[in-house]
Amino acid sequence: MMAFFTPDNRLEQLGNKVLEATLSQFPELAADQLALTWIVYDPPVIVNTGGAISAEEFWKHPVRGFSYRGTERIYPASVVKLFYLVAIHEWLENQMAMESEELNRAIRDMIVDSSNDATSLVVDVLTGTTSGPELSDGPFETWKYQRNIVNRYFYSLGWQDLTPINVNQKTWCDGPYGREKAFVGKNGENRNRLTTNAVARLLHSIIGGVTVSSARSQQMMPLLKRSLNPEDLATNQEENQVTGFLGQVLPLHAELWSKAGWTSQVRHDAAYIQLPDYQPYLLIVFTEGKNNSQNKAILPFISQSIMAAMGQI
Repeated sequence: MMAFFTPDNRLEQLGNKVLEATLSQFPELAADQLALTWIVYDPPVIVNTGGAISAEEFWKHPVRGFSYRGTERIYPASVVKLFYLVAIHEWLENQMAMESEELNRAIRDMIVDSSNDATSLVVDVLTGTTSGPELSDGPFETWKYQRNIVNRYFYSLGWQDLTPINVNQKTWCDGPYGREKAFVGKNGENRNRLTTNAVARLLHSIIGGVTVSSARSQQMMPLLKRSLNPEDLATNQEENQVTGFLGQVLPLHAELWSKAGWTSQVRHDAAYIQLPDYQPYLLIVFTEGKNNSQNKAILPFISQSIMAAMGQI
């Protein structure tokens, strides 16, 4: 499968060094428990322009990138909320959903606080379905068809990177019950699945200001912006989406837009990073495995290593 970015020898050399250093530093992290996509924006930078570039022009610009296991389908945890963010803006733009104060609150809390309860409402609005007791066969088939509407939307974009994804499940604290349990499958065979390349493609389009519309992309950006101020991080140490993730090692004068995801089995982050005197870049990292998901040092180590590599470009 061809990725949306252009492979680059220099990035491959630097990326492989980062991988070697990471696997050496964390021997409990197996090579097949890590996936990574790294995109570098060369001048003229075509992202974060405030919507100054048209979608047609944007997609003509090639970008350099490197990926490791970038097409592996992995349970994304809360990173999937990026896809629900884009979908709900598409629905609102085309009046397939009605804007309301409550929906706006849920959209915000889904991304800013990574609220699963807020995500549940957004998925209900997107699909016209609700959670609840198990359904008989006929109604359940209709319900399942409706729940796949977000998948159908993303497949309709025709982006090869999105071909392997599955984004039809809610996110949970304790897990699904009733019809939700029946839908995800006894062994989770219908769980959400994303690749780091798919996440990179979607985030690339949001940062580029061409997702849904320029105005809609500009509404998404502030929700993804993360404070690096230690005082702000201290007030919510457990779930600030910076501590234990890619943003932890960034200097105060850096700028970060990101969406993290974590469970007892995975720890992921998807970030767009701007540093003074460096080219901007995207970094998507997925890690799997119970020990690795609890290790808050792995993602910051990778981020620090990529930051050092950016200094060599």
